[in-house]
Amino acid sequence: MIVIDIARQLHSAAGPMRLAFAARIERHELATLFGPSGAGKTTILRLLAGLASPDEGRIEVDGVAWFDSARRIDLPARQRSIGFVFQDYALFPNLTVRENIAYALETKDEGWVDELVALADLKSLQQRMPATLSGGQKQRVALVRALARKPALLLLDEPLSALDHAMRVQLQDDLLRMHQRFGLTTMLVSHDVGEVFRLSRRVLRIEGGRLVEDGSPEQVFLHRRMAGRFNLRAQVLSVRRQDVVHVVALLIGQEITEVIASEDEIAGLRPGDFVSVSSKAFSPI
Repeated sequence: MIVIDIARQLHSAAGPMRLAFAARIERHELATLFGPSGAGKTTILRLLAGLASPDEGRIEVDGVAWFDSARRIDLPARQRSIGFVFQDYALFPNLTVRENIAYALETKDEGWVDELVALADLKSLQQRMPATLSGGQKQRVALVRALARKPALLLLDEPLSALDHAMRVQLQDDLLRMHQRFGLTTMLVSHDVGEVFRLSRRVLRIEGGRLVEDGSPEQVFLHRRMAGRFNLRAQVLSVRRQDVVHVVALLIGQEITEVIASEDEIAGLRPGDFVSVSSKAFSPI
């Protein structure tokens, strides 16, 4: 079990903000920190990793204190059993794929490196340099490098955000497979609701440095009562006149659709604007 009860004064884009976060994460759990940008999600991961220190509180992992302000304990990052995957991969550009993975090990273990290379399907790429890899390949290297030390806690800071939809889905499968195979305890930061439902059984929703909801994805995202109508957020791609009507091209998720709009509805509408699309119809394909 991981016990977290920490506080830190932050300076956000909106001004001073006090981060106060308390939670218990069970062994082998995959929990997601969800919330708007600037809410404090990445800071929580950094505090857990020892890359920054809370002003007060405690962090305890399997009965071992990593941080305890009352007892003046603050283990450095190298003494904490963590694996951290960043948004930008953070691979060493002068090391090969295999060398990047092996670098995380405290002692040489070629057999374990071989297993990780095979697990991430990197065998044909292991002598390549990071600059020659695709985004998805770099992310697989970063993930298995984080697993190399068999960490007590795996921290993932929006690791798939820079990838296209198809690659994200593939790597979500890889991540879930590795989480289950190694019995990991994982904390994920994500803004993608679909990703949260696919990977996580617990969501910790953060707003303004505070934990405002804690539950399953269904409890956090689907608890509001249905009103016989659903609303989708869409981005305007273009507005054009076609005969006597106006046609608006919209991006909804990864799909592009076109709707007919009235003169009043398109007044002041420009590409890049966001709109709400509502419907009462529901027809299974």
